Amino acid sequence: MKEVAITRTIIKNHMSRLLDRLENDVVIAGGGPSGLVAGFYLAKAGKKVTLLEKKLSLGGGIWGGGMGYKFAVVEENALPILDDFGIRYIKDDNMYAIDSIELASGLIYGAVKAGVEIFNLTSVEDVVVQDGRVKGVVINSSPIEIAGLHVDPITLISKITVDATGHDLEVVRVLARKNEIKLLTPTGSILGERSMDAEEGEKFTVENTGEVFPGLYVAGMAAVACFGGPRMGPIFGGMLLSGKKLAKLIMENLK
Repeated sequence: MKEVAITRTIIKNHMSRLLDRLENDVVIAGGGPSGLVAGFYLAKAGKKVTLLEKKLSLGGGIWGGGMGYKFAVVEENALPILDDFGIRYIKDDNMYAIDSIELASGLIYGAVKAGVEIFNLTSVEDVVVQDGRVKGVVINSSPIEIAGLHVDPITLISKITVDATGHDLEVVRVLARKNEIKLLTPTGSILGERSMDAEEGEKFTVENTGEVFPGLYVAGMAAVACFGGPRMGPIFGGMLLSGKKLAKLIMENLK
């Protein structure tokens, strides 16, 4: 029956992709702008990158622009990244406006075409820690998590793990909660996100992108939440630059 053929095709192809990604160079948790940009550049460089997103759609907070007005903003230093993705922008005074729908969809499409394997509806509920290093992620179906069902997870192994989960900082929080460890922050603990300061927040995001525990990196708003920086609202240049910086740092590490 045709219905069986349809189902077989879906299951066969999904399982083939999942089996291929049990071991990775990099696993990125979070499909927002910094995670997508980092994945794009890493995959372009030939690295095996898997990106996990707990929601149905990727793009993080891009889709809504500012308060539902469908434009996001970047400054000039982020334009080369948009050019690499083929995303258009409009000069407006000293800033550049981007249709938020084009920005989100363009980043997703670019990452997929570069070779990033993306699994949506997938939550990271724990990490693999061995020999004082994060060596992978423990994943489950996010609908199972939302339903509160007790269903055991499965594991993906990676040389490098990235927390790009945004404000929630989900991966770092579970690592800190379950293990007696010190993070590479000034206090050794999570410092938490501060109130709005767009200019400072943009700089802070890029400056604090990096390794926070052996094998675990933070980028984008996760870096802000981890190291105690201010949020910056619907200006996304710092997020894009954070992803590009992250890719460079990981490439150097993997050498």
